[in-house]
Amino acid sequence: MKVFISQKIPSVAEEMLTKQGFDVKINRKKSPLPSNDLIKLAKSSGGLLTLLSDKIDKYVIDNLPDLKIIANYAVGFNNIDVRYANSKGIIVTNTPGILTDATADVAMGLILACSRRFCEADEFMRKGKFEGWKPDLFLGSDLKNKTLGIVGAGRIGQATAIRAKAFGMKIIYFSRSRKHDFEKQTAAKKVSLAKLMKTADVISVHLPLTPATFHLLDKEELDLMKSRAILVNTARGEVINEKYLIKLLRSKKIFAAGLDVYENEPSVNPSLYKLKNVVLLPHIGSATVETRNKMAELAAKNIINVLKGKKPVTPVNV
Repeated sequence: MKVFISQKIPSVAEEMLTKQGFDVKINRKKSPLPSNDLIKLAKSSGGLLTLLSDKIDKYVIDNLPDLKIIANYAVGFNNIDVRYANSKGIIVTNTPGILTDATADVAMGLILACSRRFCEADEFMRKGKFEGWKPDLFLGSDLKNKTLGIVGAGRIGQATAIRAKAFGMKIIYFSRSRKHDFEKQTAAKKVSLAKLMKTADVISVHLPLTPATFHLLDKEELDLMKSRAILVNTARGEVINEKYLIKLLRSKKIFAAGLDVYENEPSVNPSLYKLKNVVLLPHIGSATVETRNKMAELAAKNIINVLKGKKPVTPVNV
């Protein structure tokens, strides 16, 4: 049976699939394939291993009639029409849990970079402007005794909060359900989204992208933030009204923002590049050797199980 891997990922996936006797084909180009090219290369494949940048919609699914599983190399799966895949009896899987710590590390790193103005200071040094210690040089904000607001207290949100707790931060969170163990571990308090936006000194976003979360943080919510607030997003860019966030940053109505994701990714709003009070990362939340290898292993394991007639390890729609 054939398996198509839409873009180059760690070789462990190919090795696992080949060892199990599958005919594996890989798109070794660095950019995502247009739909028609993907269909042509994945023709007669039973398994499809995809990335977030691959749009697997009704058109693609209809033109791959032998498909039995779409294994997404990510936690999120908003790039796939899961409902339509389900109607066709196609299993969709993702890679949850594995990238929790790596992404939480990046979220905490963005919080630190924003609060202490690391990127501005780094640029200052590289331009040879340093003339010695000064009492008012790149003044930032302490984290100790400040309040961190977690928007979406899933695995990554909770892991970020645990890291922030070690810095002496107080934790509040917004979530559909109450997280009792999380509250015991961190003394976190569940609050409404409005209260979180008003109260938190630092806001970290950890929500999947769904119709309900698109622009969840819109003008009304963003306007509630404190003037010294920091907003960090390592989830999905579309959760935040990016244009309005830029307006707030430009007018310095909030202190800073740290972004690893963008609303029209891979396109980035050019205005962001001009702002000193924003830290920009190229979607590297899960970018560690260990994490990316484990993600590849899990995606391959899901394909192997399904094509061998077993249950997938991490199904989205089963």
